[in-house]
Amino acid sequence: MTPRTILLAGGGHAHVEVLRRFGERPERAVSLVLVSPDRFTPYSGMLPGLVAGHYSHDQAHIDLEPLAARAGARFVRDRIAALDADGRAATTASGERIAFDLVSLDVGSVPDMRFPGAREHATGVKPVDAFLARWEQVRSDASAGRVGRMAVVGGGAGGVEVLLAMHHRLSKDAPARVPRFVLVSDRTNLPGPANRALLAKLRAAGVELHLGRGAERFDAQGVTLAGGEHVAADVVFCATPATAAPWLAASGLACDDRGFVRIDDHLRSPTHPQVFAAGDCASQIGRVHPRSGVYAVRQGPPLAANLRAAATGTPLATYVPQGRALALVSTGGRHAVAVWGRWSVAGRWVWRWKDRIDRRFVARYRVDGKARAG
Repeated sequence: MTPRTILLAGGGHAHVEVLRRFGERPERAVSLVLVSPDRFTPYSGMLPGLVAGHYSHDQAHIDLEPLAARAGARFVRDRIAALDADGRAATTASGERIAFDLVSLDVGSVPDMRFPGAREHATGVKPVDAFLARWEQVRSDASAGRVGRMAVVGGGAGGVEVLLAMHHRLSKDAPARVPRFVLVSDRTNLPGPANRALLAKLRAAGVELHLGRGAERFDAQGVTLAGGEHVAADVVFCATPATAAPWLAASGLACDDRGFVRIDDHLRSPTHPQVFAAGDCASQIGRVHPRSGVYAVRQGPPLAANLRAAATGTPLATYVPQGRALALVSTGGRHAVAVWGRWSVAGRWVWRWKDRIDRRFVARYRVDGKARAG
């Protein structure tokens, strides 16, 4: 029997689990192809710790190349630029056309950079490789005294985490030259039950808060808020709400009003049964939950099972996301806040708990079975 080709578009949290499971139990009826722009995929839970200096690059990333090799997958280091859902083919940024029988999309999302001047004068926290490259440049400039004020636009947990992580790292790099940090958000309060603990951390770091008025435009001198006030900043990072890659809506797939791919409880497109999706690029019909790595991780096992089932003609499994998830929000140093529903608690022990969970997750995808020391 000719193997059926499964194209894995993106190296996100769900797809690393798909690769792991096919590596553990190969399927003769399946030929896997992985397309990802980078060999090393970041684990979102460890990104703030990487920025803060608690982890090295290797500790916070998963190496896709040996993981793909173990699964027998062809690894194409490129980015998907277009998808012909009806024609069952994808085109990469370099022009390669890859035909498939089944495709799974796990390409993530990016911050909303559609504000005037945002692309010219700000850097999104995604894609992560571009963000980290810019961050290293900012670290160098700040240590040399060339950065007086830094702004983060976006007051969700991700924005607060990255701001406090940057402040912590720069305080270690050059304590006498730490820039003044600014947080801009259209939120009037920080995320839910963690509000008090996060506000205390921001105030202890001397962060200038502009809450309740979002950014309207960006320029070389900073950010203009709704209402016209201009907030000066030499460097601006955006952690605004997620947007979808434009090629998803252009593919012919059913998408929601924000451009994310609609999927049913089998993680499959309701209009194109040969298409599956997971992670931040997907929107599960009738199942509203935050776009966070917690949910993408949980989608990995049922996605792997359903790709195998669809390729071999066996029944698909149903995936129902949990009603709520534990959130562990780091606060710069080795300290974190745990949030479960309306309950929250903070402390250094929470960071140690989070650290153990994160290291254990990444170690699962080390093909040599060894987690890096740190």
